[in-house]
Amino acid sequence: MPHTFTLPNVRREIAALWTLAWPVLVGQLATVGMGVADVAMTGHTSADELAAVSLGASVWSIILVTVSGVMMAINSIVAHDVGAGALARVPHAVRQSLWKALGVGVVAMLLANLATLVFDHLGLAPHVHDQAALFVHIISIGLPPFAAYRALYGYSTSINQTKPVMVIAIAGLLFNVFVNWLLVFGNWGLPALGGVGCAVSTGLCMWLMLAAMLWWVCRQPVYRPTFPFTHWEWPHWPEIGAMLRLGLPIGVTYFAEVSAFGAVSLLVARYGVVEISAHQIALNFSSLTFMVPLSFGIALITRVGQAMGEGQPVRARFVAWVGVGMALGVGLLSALLMVALRQQIAAAYTSDLAVQALCAYLLLFAALFQLSDATQVATSSAIRGYKVTRQPMQIQLLAFWGFALPLGCWLGLGHDMAAAGFWIGLTIGLTVAAVLLSWALHKLSLEKIG
Repeated sequence: MPHTFTLPNVRREIAALWTLAWPVLVGQLATVGMGVADVAMTGHTSADELAAVSLGASVWSIILVTVSGVMMAINSIVAHDVGAGALARVPHAVRQSLWKALGVGVVAMLLANLATLVFDHLGLAPHVHDQAALFVHIISIGLPPFAAYRALYGYSTSINQTKPVMVIAIAGLLFNVFVNWLLVFGNWGLPALGGVGCAVSTGLCMWLMLAAMLWWVCRQPVYRPTFPFTHWEWPHWPEIGAMLRLGLPIGVTYFAEVSAFGAVSLLVARYGVVEISAHQIALNFSSLTFMVPLSFGIALITRVGQAMGEGQPVRARFVAWVGVGMALGVGLLSALLMVALRQQIAAAYTSDLAVQALCAYLLLFAALFQLSDATQVATSSAIRGYKVTRQPMQIQLLAFWGFALPLGCWLGLGHDMAAAGFWIGLTIGLTVAAVLLSWALHKLSLEKIG
């Protein structure tokens, strides 16, 4: 049986999942690299410009991640259709997802601009306030094309075409760095815009990535059986509504996680430069390692969805748990590397000895939650492959806002544990999520088998 837990079957599934996941991983790292490039290059202008970009990017990243979650409904829809052999249904789903992307992108753009009102209450220096707001106003033009890009991204990955995601993301990163160099520093006779140059670069990059994905879909023969651009189609509101019911819980889940980590960063800031610097370094490195299980999760939506579309719930369960095991293995490896190399990791980020010492300590907590973080992202993704999104949302809201933040505040603020208290809270919250989502996946996968 190809879906029993024998070593040859597990090895074949690992190979299949890795084939799907590694281009997604490279693409995810390239996308993260855009934000890193923005902060790193602005840091060579002035402290005010760096502060403005950091504040603007915090708003942008929360909304960007939420949009990507809302648009993820297309992944499981197309995967189910492909598994069922119903390729004729795919073009209609993609066209409706693009209409949904237009609405989601415009709403996200409006929300991003409204979110700049928060800067009025942070006691910022006038220049930093104005530059941070301008950064968001400009970069928000990239939200509608980003939503459309994610619709095509989900379509492409769900028909097992993940390499375009990698190639386009790498090209986007190179474009972003080059245009940053031109506009941030004023090279080749262009005006030196500082942090605002990063906003222009990233906003343009989103449009170019959408154009590149459209070009790829239109030119490559592999898309012909499901080609979505054969004719014009107006919005079909019941279908878009169904996609929103599937995608909005994912968006809320992503928002809950990102906003919880953002809230912790704001709360840690009250303890001074050493605490916030060590916290940000540990968080940044953890975010990089998280890209691996996240990429497995995106691939799992496709693999589980296709198995369910084929009417093979036993194989879907097998695929899901092999994927969770892979993510857990990566989490264990990341944890061991963090423990063994925490001093070197801290030193690579900063030469400040006090920050190094605290960062190395916080990386111990980061190592602990690698296992939980990898498990929760893999299990929640596998559940979404079954076209179930509300339960993961409820569990992760409980984990982040019911456990992680309250515990972090109780330990960090109430018991003067500062950053360490918040990291303990995050570790416990992620563990709660991992346990509950594993139980939910176990129960759901057995129910589908009947």
